[in-house]
Amino acid sequence: MTRSDYGRAYEQGFQPTVRFLVCKGVPKDSAEEIAQAAWTRGWERIDQLREKEVLRTWINTIALNMYRRNTHIDSRKAPLLDQFVKPNLGVASLELTRLLDSCCPSDRLLLLYQLHGLTTSEMARRVGATEAAVRIRLMRARRSARSASQSQAIQRTPAKRQAQLATV
Repeated sequence: MTRSDYGRAYEQGFQPTVRFLVCKGVPKDSAEEIAQAAWTRGWERIDQLREKEVLRTWINTIALNMYRRNTHIDSRKAPLLDQFVKPNLGVASLELTRLLDSCCPSDRLLLLYQLHGLTTSEMARRVGATEAAVRIRLMRARRSARSASQSQAIQRTPAKRQAQLATV
């Protein structure tokens, strides 16, 4: 297809492309912009057109796909709300308290020391044990806290979900 052929096809096909888009529910001002962009894209990729008899159908398809793509992208954009939401930090502290309460007193003490940032040597001096013993006791304390946390989570799930978890 030559430049002059494409130019004539544009002159004859631009308004039908706009009408095609309007029939698909596109507002008239947007339909004109999309039609213009589609005809431009068709000009850029004219070498992909195999039969010039289907030019208008090809351009209409390009236009419709451009509209759908723009609509899809616009639907993912959400306006920012001016509402201030205060974070609910009380839930985390309640969970931590519940978790520490489920531990034995010696494990709870070590976990609290670790939460306050004490090193293993500082913990060893406070509890009167070696650093290796403190590391092993911490590992066991974390392991028991994890299993207690998982059992509490299972208790809070509905019965149907518990049955599914039990079979896994």
